[in-house]
Amino acid sequence: MRSLRAALVVLIFFFPFLGALSGPGAAIDATSPALGFRSFAVESAWENRFLAIPDAKRAEEHLRVLTKAPHIAGSVEDKATADYVAEKFREAGLDTEIVEYRVWMNYPSEISVDVTAPPGVAMHGPTREQVSEDPYQDDPRVVMPYNGMSPSGDVEAEVVYANYGTLEDFQKLEQMKVDVRGKIVLVRYGQNFRGVKSYLAQERGAAGVIIYSDPADDGWKRGDKYPQGPWRPDTGVQRGSIGYMFEFPGDPTTPGIASVPSLDDSKRTPPAQSPQLPKIPTTPLSYTDAWPVLEHLAGPDSPREWQGALPFTYHVGPGPVKVKMHLKQDYQFRTIWDVIGRIRGSQLPEEWVVAGNHRDAWVYGAVDPNSGTAAMLEAVHGMGELLKSGWKPKRTVVIGSWDAEEEGLIGSTEWGEQHESELVNAVAYFNMDVAVSGAKFGASSSPSLKQFLRDVTRVVPSPKGGTVYDDWRRSSQPGTVNQGPTEAIGDTRRIPAAQGKGDVPVGDLGSGSDYTVFLQHLGVPSTDVSSTGSYGVYHSVFDNFNWFKKFGDPDFAYEQEMARVYGLEVIRMSDVDVFPYDYEEYAKEIIAYIDAAKKKAESNFGSQAPDFKEAAEAARRFEQAGVKTLAREKVPPADPARLNQALRQAERALLIPEGLPGRAWFRHSVYAPGQYTGYAAVVIPGVNEAIDKRDLARTRQQIAVLAAALDRAAKTLESGR
Repeated sequence: MRSLRAALVVLIFFFPFLGALSGPGAAIDATSPALGFRSFAVESAWENRFLAIPDAKRAEEHLRVLTKAPHIAGSVEDKATADYVAEKFREAGLDTEIVEYRVWMNYPSEISVDVTAPPGVAMHGPTREQVSEDPYQDDPRVVMPYNGMSPSGDVEAEVVYANYGTLEDFQKLEQMKVDVRGKIVLVRYGQNFRGVKSYLAQERGAAGVIIYSDPADDGWKRGDKYPQGPWRPDTGVQRGSIGYMFEFPGDPTTPGIASVPSLDDSKRTPPAQSPQLPKIPTTPLSYTDAWPVLEHLAGPDSPREWQGALPFTYHVGPGPVKVKMHLKQDYQFRTIWDVIGRIRGSQLPEEWVVAGNHRDAWVYGAVDPNSGTAAMLEAVHGMGELLKSGWKPKRTVVIGSWDAEEEGLIGSTEWGEQHESELVNAVAYFNMDVAVSGAKFGASSSPSLKQFLRDVTRVVPSPKGGTVYDDWRRSSQPGTVNQGPTEAIGDTRRIPAAQGKGDVPVGDLGSGSDYTVFLQHLGVPSTDVSSTGSYGVYHSVFDNFNWFKKFGDPDFAYEQEMARVYGLEVIRMSDVDVFPYDYEEYAKEIIAYIDAAKKKAESNFGSQAPDFKEAAEAARRFEQAGVKTLAREKVPPADPARLNQALRQAERALLIPEGLPGRAWFRHSVYAPGQYTGYAAVVIPGVNEAIDKRDLARTRQQIAVLAAALDRAAKTLESGR
């Protein structure tokens, strides 16, 4: 009788929507098993119904409204986007609130960069961003190019060119006997997080930093410049925060606690003492403004791999070019607005499935982040239509529209810190930052959710035909061309440090977007998805609706695709009987991380290399527990409560109570943003960073810490039997 009712539900819900999902791989097969469900028939009917709802034209209208004005965090225009999102949440039937936080951040008051020597060389920047035709570039509300979280400062000094400003680049300068002390360091965007560039220069005594966009990385060497093509034009500037988010993200004055408006100032860290705030002034320039500086540098030729695409030989300096930087920042406590929508769970309301996207932008933010906001709103609209049809998720769904992500992941971090006790029961966090800058799907994830992501994409139709998974697999083959920029969030460079399965590679989560607080501070399994392409206007005035309509997604088909993927993640996870985590794949990746770290330690320490036996044995125990747990997940018990508790707590068991050495906010033993990479993940960070520092005592101590975390996780899984 139960199977007959399920079949009737499928017939009632599926057939009215079959036409909307025509094409190969377009409908979910109710008879195909999905990990986590005792019976998939009813769920498949709801999912098919959902997939028919997200609409390209509606997504286009969302993006048009969201990007009609510049809306930097804390501005009047930013609040208008919060009100719009809240309105759409309420229309979909979500219980909605706008949550305020009071956070320390800067706007620019006066920014100038001038060449003062040698005679006859002139440059006064930053030059206004301008192309032959763009309907958005002249809005007086466009914020001048600047770096968030930079201090004010007046510096006049000779210039040294340091390539991308990586640790290896600064070490190369030292080998070349080029001293950056007291100098202004000129670096190009790419390879690492912009804040790391300032951090490394600060460590070495530099007086200031200028970060420019080289045409080799996202300008004319990549293809036609905007407005003829999608790449960065001559005057395009990448804004961005340089806050030391690898120390901790969020409000610089409240690490670990929520920056609510009522928080007494005595409980805040004084800004001058915050380890998140840089000490030397830093500002961005276009390659038009950097050109005369680079062209007139003397000193040794730069290493040939440091050569960019400007038409002369790059030298490292120092001098004879001198530059004067004048930065006057307006730092204040400013109000930001998160929008939170909830659908209360019908059976397990205390268990939360959380999803989010940030809403604030440096200027218009058509790609970053509002392509994600538009797709999120379409996913929410789809959930609203399901609610009207009688869908009741088992678990509570929480959707967050985060603010001030661009300044340092602030809105999501403050909300996560505020709700830490409730998030103990969170099942997953699904992130989407850049939803669409092109047609190539990519994803990063906690290893426990990598197979879940693959399974979701197997049932979502691709605009190219077949499924998203089919296209993802094709585009992930060796030798495929990566057209993404070198630093932008949502790029396609999602190569995992190791693979536990011979399937589509799913990247590792480092930092740079709003999953950070959930995974690396609270231990909530997380994913991040995007569809990317030739995107050269990151964080510039040209990341606007006009660029998106011409080059990003002209008919909004990929917006529709991403709304489906994102919404399906939420719907499926909120309805599962047993959490579809794969700890076998997780453990296999960790075993590979440990093997790689052991080899690196042997190279660095020679005969004194530490013993990794304890960590390796703990990882194998974790793997065995993962294999047995996965077998149980495939045949869900009648009462899955005990198994689900073990599955949910296993990721949290990997947290280190005292945090990572020197940066206690980051508590995950397996993933953290690299201190010298920023965005990219460092795996088993306590161990690997100790090896990199050639600190033998710390390496041994961190191996023991990792082994203890893996033993905790294995024991947690074993308790679910």
